[in-house]
Amino acid sequence: MTPPAAPAAAPPAEPDLLPAAFLGDLPVEDFLRHGHELVEWVGRYFADPGRYPVLPRVAPGDVRAQLPPSPPPNAEPLGEALADAERVLVPGLTQWNHPGFFAYFANSSTAAGTLGELLAAALNVNAMLWKTAPAATELELVAVDWLRQLLGLGEGWHGHINDTASSGTLVALAAAREADPALAVRERGTAGRADLPALRVYCSEHAHSSVDKAAITLGIGHANVVKVGADAALRMRPDLLARAVAEDRARGMRPLAVVATAGTTSTAAVDPTAEVAAVCREAGAWLHVDASYGGAAAAVPELRAHVLGGVEHADSLVVNPHKWLFTPMDCSVLWVRRPDVVRRAFALVPDYLVTAEQGEAVNLMDYGVALGRRFRALKLWMVLRTFGAEGVAERVRYHCQLAREFAGWVAAEPGWAMAAPVSLSLACFRYAPAGLAAAEHDALGERILDRVNRSGEVYLSHTRLAGRHVLRLAVGNVRTERRHVARAWALLREAAAALRPGA
Repeated sequence: MTPPAAPAAAPPAEPDLLPAAFLGDLPVEDFLRHGHELVEWVGRYFADPGRYPVLPRVAPGDVRAQLPPSPPPNAEPLGEALADAERVLVPGLTQWNHPGFFAYFANSSTAAGTLGELLAAALNVNAMLWKTAPAATELELVAVDWLRQLLGLGEGWHGHINDTASSGTLVALAAAREADPALAVRERGTAGRADLPALRVYCSEHAHSSVDKAAITLGIGHANVVKVGADAALRMRPDLLARAVAEDRARGMRPLAVVATAGTTSTAAVDPTAEVAAVCREAGAWLHVDASYGGAAAAVPELRAHVLGGVEHADSLVVNPHKWLFTPMDCSVLWVRRPDVVRRAFALVPDYLVTAEQGEAVNLMDYGVALGRRFRALKLWMVLRTFGAEGVAERVRYHCQLAREFAGWVAAEPGWAMAAPVSLSLACFRYAPAGLAAAEHDALGERILDRVNRSGEVYLSHTRLAGRHVLRLAVGNVRTERRHVARAWALLREAAAALRPGA
């Protein structure tokens, strides 16, 4: 018999190509030392973010000019990088945490949310499948359901987290297109199809531009976004919506979806969702509600019906905890009534992502475009736990009170006027002294805004209503107090007095 062959010798071990000192992460001791220093810095920053100008005193290119044009050839100490961040980057940032930030809609950070973000970054999980991050997946389902209850929404909603409301609206409109299998857009697309009618999306003339962007991205076409006129309170008019839908159907077009807004960007107006829903039911159109800002106000029981009344008839709803629910950027929750339709629009599972739990567990990658998904639920969960439902409601209620008080000051001051009804925590106003034409009022408002913002103490933004320049003061920062709103008003009055013709 032939003796068995000797086992093959193991290949010789290859020496490391680099010395051990060059491998792996930085020493844990460095992280602990600088990490403690950074947490202390953040604590001092939270204690007084107002020590920085709310708008940085930089011109385009100033920050970049202070940074090396190329990466360092050799490793640099972590402490030096952090020191440069404090010296160069922080002074070059618009301070969204500043209590005098009244522009756009605030998205202030909080201690609990920041620590949640730190923990999520350290764990660095990818919650694309249940298997790749079981706790992250299930915590997301819990956190968004807690938020559903906090806002007074009924049962029957599936929720998940996206980066922004723009992504949520994109997903919702994609689902609206998939809701009718006869359109067969997922398989056949839209190009070169004579059998596919023009798909139409309707929204208020004051709706957010993310509706337009979603229609452009999905191939629906910008020309097929129909802007519906508003009433005296700047809410979408259901009668004009019904007329537009009827006219489009008569021309052979397909009403695909309607986007109602609960808290428009310009004025925080709330569209009459229940009446809009009735039009959608008759037309067979998907109803998406953009409550990215205003939805937070539903945490206040007495505001709930005003903000989300009729939303029980909607097919989808988006709310941004990173706006007025004190959760760090980015965190936007999309709820849908028919998650099966969303999965039908987006689910695609290649063999390398098939797991034994397929069909038994929720795989969040199936509900949108993104495959990789950050552990965003952790910071939301921590904010909700540390504030509680009552704590959230009290903060939101206080901000609404501040906006109403500011509007009272404006209305009582000669030469000043409110430009829209106060809605939630937003006041829209203008300086319109007698004896000047409308164009002069607009130019004066622009100069007042620039002067106030250059103070570094507050930051306001503007919009246009009926073609007129209008100033906006939006309260929503977790650190804003009455004294900050009063200071904004004082700066506005000082600027108007200095810039008024003949002053």
